[in-house]
Amino acid sequence: MLIAGCMLVGIGLGMLFGNTGAGTLIGLGVGFLLEFFWSKRKGKES
Repeated sequence: MLIAGCMLVGIGLGMLFGNTGAGTLIGLGVGFLLEFFWSKRKGKES
């Protein structure tokens, strides 16, 4: 769900700035990174 949310924010920002494709890719990249770090942090707490 985190990846999809970041992607939608990226699409929205891309539409505002006139480059939807770049916004989508940036949103996906940020979403994947956040998902990776979130899962690493959750693994350490257990």
